[in-house]
Amino acid sequence: MKSFGVVAFVLWSLFGVNVALADDLPLPTIGAPSLPPIGNAYASSAHWAGAYLGINGGYGVGSSQWTLGGFWSNVFNTGGFLFGGTVGFNYPVSEVLFGLEGDVDWSSLNGGTAGCAVNAAGAGAACETKNSFLGTARARVGYVADRTLFYVTGGAAFGIVQTGLSPLTTFDSTTRVGWAAGTGLEYAFWGNWSAKAEYLFVDFGAVSCTTVANCGSATGASVALTENIVRVGINYIFPIQ
Repeated sequence: MKSFGVVAFVLWSLFGVNVALADDLPLPTIGAPSLPPIGNAYASSAHWAGAYLGINGGYGVGSSQWTLGGFWSNVFNTGGFLFGGTVGFNYPVSEVLFGLEGDVDWSSLNGGTAGCAVNAAGAGAACETKNSFLGTARARVGYVADRTLFYVTGGAAFGIVQTGLSPLTTFDSTTRVGWAAGTGLEYAFWGNWSAKAEYLFVDFGAVSCTTVANCGSATGASVALTENIVRVGINYIFPIQ
């Protein structure tokens, strides 16, 4: 019996102590993602630091108003799809993120209203407004909550605004500088990849249509254009080492 007690004591000493020590050691991780764990806000904000590239796409609806020779034509709606690329840089300070973002989009946004002018043949014509290109250069300020970034943004907008009459379908083309502002959220879903959804309001102010055949008036036309854009995108962040 004494021998059995000695053996039991030795086994408990060897295995019991080893198990206790093992409980205090961290388990190894295999293939852990580079994204910090949920719940560590500061680490999550640090994960956003660096330059990024992405793609975006969405839809815009807007409003255009023509002024012809001293009277206002009907205000009409515009709409169309957008698709393009994004580049930016993030700089987090604790949970607050500061950044710069630019994008270039092809746009199909257009619209018109019937009977607002007279074409070169003397017949009634529809006034049309198109926006075939849209770019922005904006600042972003956001708050990081785990993997989600909530942000507001604002800056300059650049676009090609085309104005003309239909039938005839020839257009004056003006490169216009306006402004853009909006809000959005971005979610880091895997490694250095993130997905975003945002809303932007774009105002190009009033452009001048000066070609009589395209504008329906010897004095030309003034054409205002605003847009409401909703789009989504995917970005890849190049982290600061």
